[in-house]
Amino acid sequence: MSGAYDLGTNLVRRIYEKRIDTPAILDAGTHFPNAAKFTAAWENIRDEALAAKLNKAPRFHDIMPEQADISANDGLDWRMFVLKAYDMTVPENLARMPVLSRLLAECPEVKSAAVSFLAPRKHIPPHRGPFRGIMRFHLGLAIPKQPDGRPATIMMINHEERRIADGECMLWDDTFEHEVMNNSDQPRVALLLDVWRPQMPLDMEILSRVIVRGVQVGMRYRGVSFGG
Repeated sequence: MSGAYDLGTNLVRRIYEKRIDTPAILDAGTHFPNAAKFTAAWENIRDEALAAKLNKAPRFHDIMPEQADISANDGLDWRMFVLKAYDMTVPENLARMPVLSRLLAECPEVKSAAVSFLAPRKHIPPHRGPFRGIMRFHLGLAIPKQPDGRPATIMMINHEERRIADGECMLWDDTFEHEVMNNSDQPRVALLLDVWRPQMPLDMEILSRVIVRGVQVGMRYRGVSFGG
């Protein structure tokens, strides 16, 4: 990552860690009740995602050059079909996934939404998310399997192994160190949502809104493109 980005995110994480003390893995029923809507529709979301030509979507470091060290590290693709980014919608992508689009319209606590395409054998090295005001929701859409039937994509979150299969979900705090390995010869497809953390202390609520606003301004200034 760039030096300025790294310094800024480290400072923000320290501020949040002093005020919000929660584990790496969170209970979706408690912190994101609308998770059930997405898991119930996972097959429809999967079908829409696979029809969207994910292998033509932008690579993550095309969208965020600061993330090149975790996205372009091994020459293999990590592509993101973005429908919503910090409340900024991508109408042409939403139109290609109407079921998911409807669910997002019903769930304003979802600030960002993307379908993640992880190429065969892709490794995303250890890293940490920027701030604790949002939580990360993962929903398996097309998860390759090992010969023993277990999911072939491994997520190490806070040094603990986690795997999700098709239709399974997980809510977690991506400010904890994590890495991902697709140990298969097939791509991994998952839905990623950034969800507003409920019941934050007032100062953290205000700071989170300022950060989101700052990101929106930055994306507009840079002219970030989410097209393929």
